[in-house]
Amino acid sequence: MTMTTTNAAHPSKSVLVAAWAAPVMVIGQFGLLSGIPIAVALVASLRDRRSRVLRWWTGALTLAYATPLTMWLAGPSEAPSLSKYMSPAMTAALAATGVAAAIAHQVVRRRSTGK
Repeated sequence: MTMTTTNAAHPSKSVLVAAWAAPVMVIGQFGLLSGIPIAVALVASLRDRRSRVLRWWTGALTLAYATPLTMWLAGPSEAPSLSKYMSPAMTAALAATGVAAAIAHQVVRRRSTGK
């Protein structure tokens, strides 16, 4: 009996949607709510031990999100929301990191399915 395993991870469609939803939500000024798809992508990438690439990209996205969130919550800000707190440059950096992580999920998914 031979057992074959693949080394490539296969992100589910819901994780792929969550990865793409995060930068879209940040650009659409739903900064605080974008934490939900970021958390979904992070948990999925941490649960799948086969793909280090996804962990790195999703970790970078989580760090890019946690930085302004922590600054907004801990600082003396009068901004009513995370989206209002973030500067355009910070918003662009977070959205770009989200797009990079989503592309990484997309590439890993395509390579693992052979499409």
